[in-house]
Amino acid sequence: MSEQTTDLRETVRRRYAAAAVKVTEGGSACCGPEPVEVDENFGSTLYAADEREVLPAEAVAASLGCGNPTAVAELREGERVLDLGSGGGIDVLLSARRVGPAGKAYGLDMTDEMLTLALANAARAGATNAEFLKGTIEAIPLPADTIDVVISNCVINLSVDKPAVFAETFRVLKPGGRIGVSDVVADDTLTPAQRGERGDHVGCIAGALSFAEYREGLQAAGFTDITITPTRAVADGMHSAVVRAVKPAAADTRAEAREPADACCGVNACCTPAETSADPALTVTEAKSTSGCGCQG
Repeated sequence: MSEQTTDLRETVRRRYAAAAVKVTEGGSACCGPEPVEVDENFGSTLYAADEREVLPAEAVAASLGCGNPTAVAELREGERVLDLGSGGGIDVLLSARRVGPAGKAYGLDMTDEMLTLALANAARAGATNAEFLKGTIEAIPLPADTIDVVISNCVINLSVDKPAVFAETFRVLKPGGRIGVSDVVADDTLTPAQRGERGDHVGCIAGALSFAEYREGLQAAGFTDITITPTRAVADGMHSAVVRAVKPAAADTRAEAREPADACCGVNACCTPAETSADPALTVTEAKSTSGCGCQG
């Protein structure tokens, strides 16, 4: 790992350690600890009131995500769930409730202060089927083929090695397993420099992948049935989005997975705002014309 990426990871770690300390030791609001809110696009207000009310106030206050992955992951009784970058534990605790006593919810975080807070929150919630692990999302400390669902809330954009995150996620999922992730995604027209102009890395902006980059990263890892659905703008050309994908049930499908799962007319994500040419040498219009596509618009 280069010195620059090491420094960037440490900056992220310090920022979230400080957030955990603020919740644990900082000032209090009238009804519990002061929330660590960034703006209306991030934080606990993205969860329904009935979800917030059943959790410890400290778990709610420490929420820094850009969505609610447990609302879109379609968790089922008895499933094993892994939350990448679990922070204070809000999504782990919600997942533990959804999968029930026969299921298990794991949280993975690299920050000691957040893990301490999460363990305390799990004890307050009486969540006996929740477990928190220390580690990075680029090297998940779990065996292969053991997890039914991987969730994450605005954390993958913070990674300094996203291909490793996708590969590790694929590895730990059981065949037929799935991901349901909330993350920040950039328009394909924005360069990395332009993303950096809209916000810093630790603020979940500069490190965001574009729609095409996200899709290509998941495909390269072996995922299929990929959908990336923007939900709201968080900056000019930057969106909070719901990302879903599946690890194929067949044992060896990686070669097939590298081909765009939803390509038609020579275009990935045809007739959607995220469409891109399957051939980098052609524009979308040229690709459609070359293939004789019936949806030229």
